[in-house]
Amino acid sequence: MQNNVFDYIRGFGLDFDLATGLSNATATHKRYLSDMRGMYADDSAFDEILKTNDPVVYEFHEMGTPEHAGDLAFGCSITYPGKVADEYFMTKGHFHTILDTAETYLCLSGHGYMLMENPEGDWSGQEFLPGRMVYVPKRYAHRSINIDLKEPLVTFFVFRADAGHDYGTIETKGYRKLLVECDGQPTFIDNPKWK
Repeated sequence: MQNNVFDYIRGFGLDFDLATGLSNATATHKRYLSDMRGMYADDSAFDEILKTNDPVVYEFHEMGTPEHAGDLAFGCSITYPGKVADEYFMTKGHFHTILDTAETYLCLSGHGYMLMENPEGDWSGQEFLPGRMVYVPKRYAHRSINIDLKEPLVTFFVFRADAGHDYGTIETKGYRKLLVECDGQPTFIDNPKWK
């Protein structure tokens, strides 16, 4: 017997564009460069861009499932082309509030990487290409990075709906690694600002 309207969700269908990741069913949340203060290594290059422009770095949407155990949250993330100095545009990244939460990402279009790290310092960079899925294990913070300077990186994600997002740890500490362009190639380096 149903005790609460939110304890039960009916099946539903909706559309989203496989090329752009956008859907008529829900609006996206946009993150502008100004929302990414402190995320990039070169603060002066960051400030220089903001003097004339505040581009959208990425946007994402979730498809409205209740945030309860047993339900799945899903949606798309779109990371746009661009760089701050030698560092590619990226999502802020997060841990899940319920740390023992895994997540999957399927690359729909574009070219990039998923940077992952756990609290103990293990890290991995997994390449995104169309049709390639990346599994983010539980206990790993994760960030999408677009290395294509012409096209967006579009991914479809799924995780447990009650997992929540911990952005604060990343805002405070950053990631141990950065992905930068070095001699025309994406290269992982140590983050000089990591705390």
